[in-house]
This record gives sequence, structure tokens and C-alpha cells, in this order.
Amino acid sequence: MEYLEKLIDRIIDRVNVNLRKPAFDAGIYIRHIIPLEQFSRFYAFYALTLHHPLHFHFTHSSVAGSYFLGKCIVDHSVLYKNDVRGDELKARGDIFKFENLEIPLHDDEVIQIRDSFLIMNLIHNHSHDPERPEEFFIQNTASMHHANIHGSPVEGSFLGPFSTIDFTMVHDCVIGTYAYVQTDEISHRFIEAGQVWLNSNLFDFSYRFPEETLKRYIHLEPGGKPTGIFMDFAERRKDDFQRVFEMVQSGSAVPVPQGASLSRYAVVKGKIEIGENVLVAQRAYLENACLGKGSNAQENSYILNSRLEGHNIGAHGAKVIDARLGEKVFVGFNSFLRGMRESKLGIGAGSIVMPHTIIHLEEPLEIPERQLIWGFIGNRRDLEQNSLSLDRLASLTGKLEIGSMRFEGSGSAFVEAFTTRIEHILEANGAYFDGVKNRGHAQQVRNISFNTIQPYPEGALKGLYPTIDIRP
Repeated sequence: MEYLEKLIDRIIDRVNVNLRKPAFDAGIYIRHIIPLEQFSRFYAFYALTLHHPLHFHFTHSSVAGSYFLGKCIVDHSVLYKNDVRGDELKARGDIFKFENLEIPLHDDEVIQIRDSFLIMNLIHNHSHDPERPEEFFIQNTASMHHANIHGSPVEGSFLGPFSTIDFTMVHDCVIGTYAYVQTDEISHRFIEAGQVWLNSNLFDFSYRFPEETLKRYIHLEPGGKPTGIFMDFAERRKDDFQRVFEMVQSGSAVPVPQGASLSRYAVVKGKIEIGENVLVAQRAYLENACLGKGSNAQENSYILNSRLEGHNIGAHGAKVIDARLGEKVFVGFNSFLRGMRESKLGIGAGSIVMPHTIIHLEEPLEIPERQLIWGFIGNRRDLEQNSLSLDRLASLTGKLEIGSMRFEGSGSAFVEAFTTRIEHILEANGAYFDGVKNRGHAQQVRNISFNTIQPYPEGALKGLYPTIDIRP
């Protein structure tokens, strides 16, 4: 595996050059994080549909266990069990709107990954960089377990485990463990672990988890592997995914209504109910779950012993255990909601669970309708310090502090931005499909085929993939 080791060293050097200010050594975190033998154990696979332009190109890379949809180019990179989902890339002829500008696209947008080491990441949406609208680039970047790169071109950066960059151009930054960032652009920043930050020209929302609280759930020491409740939760269920990926053909005993889609690469256990227009993506996990009409469970999301009433969004990495979610509840990226077996967590209709929220109950809890929820909640007292009525927020102009949360700006703009985004997600996922109109992802991937590609099994090139170029 000589060439794979050299490739990893080369990536580390390129990341470290970008991160020389501040002085940060990505090699301490990634050099031995995945045993080299793992890269020759797993096939990669790509999806074909009638709805997504096709071009896959892999050069001098390892893409073990990774999934690709849409136009993707990978050069001199190591991808381990990633989901590179290009179903929302912009197309040739589209108009990309940025501030007061309308920029026509000359070509189909491509996800371009170069000189990067990505572990179990989700890559989705499309580039929000007005200077390079046809290219969603990820270069000179190392990213740890279960991070989300969502509509965020990134270069020369390090992303900690369970972090998320969302609609943000990121240059030469360190994004800490379980940090979430949504702003236009950041450069040469160190975002602390557990920081949740949303910023626009109309509002600024920030919250940071207490260090000791966060350590229980996810923690990373230099030279070590990520530890905590999040990792334990995923590790206990990885064998279920292994069995799904080892099956050549997978047929589900779960009835899937017309207009709904259940990926063959999702885990399904126990009693499952799938409503109309539901989307269950690959690497989602369902156990004793009811998904009402128009709901979705996206990549790396887990829904256990729970009921989603309808038009619910489980964003990438969301986990819902022992809970009841009312109509149109949004659960943000990498949130962890855990009720009690004997008394399920209840969240009222129209509520927004902010990205990177942890609810781990120690007593029964019913959250009212139309609430904004953030931070850590274990009981009623925590809820008072980590929630706010959306109606109250919409009437706010100026500054607000509740516990460790800081908000400044237009509350109505914040609520409107989230409401618009939720509607876009539902529309894009096909939640409003009527049999003819409003087709979305759930309907587009019902008829999908998968093709596997294999690495070199032995010798100096073991773990690498041959140069592959797949076109229509």
C-alpha cells in the first residue's frame, strides 16, 4: 500500500501549507485514523438515473465505500464511506442569482474534489461561490467523521467530527468538533468546538455548547479517534449497514407508496410505515418508525421508535429516537433528539430544531407548537433557556440574550429565511408531488441503478482505484 501512504502524506502536506496560520497539523488527526487495510475492503458505487447528468472521473484516488450521484471528479484524494450527492447541482443555462446579479451558467456544475481526505462526509446541494458557479470544489481539505459539506466550497481547511459548513465559502479555516457555520464566507478562522453560528446582513445567531457537556457526546483529542455518545450510537449500528452493503440485490418487505422512495442502501428494521412522497436516502436508518406523508430521512439520519406526522424534515445526520414530531417539524443537521422509552419526547407542529441541537431527556417533555429550539435540553428548566416562540422571535428587532444564546438583528428575517428554506427542501424532495406536478428527489430516484467499482486488491497500489472515466 505504498502509493496510498504517499498519497495521504501528500494530502496532509497540502492541508498544512494552507493552515500554517494558525499553525495546525492535520496529520496528527488523520494519518492513522483509518487502518490502511480498510481501503481495499469496500467497493465504491455510483448511481444512474434519467434525471441527473452523468460524468464520473477518478484519478490517483481511493474512494472506498463512497457513493456518487451526478457529475463528480475526484483527483489525488482519499474518500472513505462518503456520500457525494450531486442531485441539486446547477445545470447549463441556469441563472445563478447573487445579490443583485444574475449569472448564466456556461456548463453543468461539477463537484470537484482534489488533494483532500474525507471520512464519512455528506456532500450535497451546490456551490454558492459567484466567482466559480460551475464548480463545487473541495480541495486541500481534511474532514473527519460525519461532517457535512452542504453548498459550501472549501479549500485548505480542517473539519472536525460532526461539524457542518452550510452555504458558506470556507478558506484556510479550522472548523471545530460539532461546530456549525452558515455565513457567506470565512477565511483564516478557527471556529471553536460546539459553536453554532448563523450570520447574514440581516441577523446574527450564535450559541456555544458548554465544553463538559459537549465532551459527553463528541470529543476529539490530537492523535486519537472521536469518542462520545454520538460515535457509540453509530458504532453499535454499523453492522446493520454492513449487511445492507454486502447484498447484491435488496428487496424490501416494507410497502412503499407510489411517489415515495426507500433506498436499497438504507437500513430498515422492525415495524415501518412509509407515507406518500416520503424520501429515505441511502445510509439512513429506520427502526420501528412511522414517516408521514412528505417526510424525509436524509443521509446518516436515524429514526428509531418514533412517529413523524407528515412533511417532517430530518436533515443530514439528524437522529430522532423515542419521539413524536408534529406536522412540518424541521430537525437540523446532526441534531440528536432522544426521548424516553416510557415517555416519548413530543415536539409541536411547525417547530424548528436548530442544526446541532441535543435533546437527551431525563424527564418527560412536551414542546409546544412553533418553537425555535437550540443547544442542550435535558429537562423543562433547560427548555426555558434553549427555546423561543417563533412568533415572539418574528416580532423582535435588535438584541436578545437567552442563556448562552445571542441574537441580533431582524427576527422576522430569520424566521422567514428558515420558513423559505423548509419549503424549498420539501419541494425539492417531492413532498408536494400530486402524481403529475411537483416531482422531486423522491420520485426521481424511484428508478435508479447502481454500479460498483473496485480498488486494486494487492501490491503497491492496493487500496487505490485505477483511473476511471465514465460518461454517457
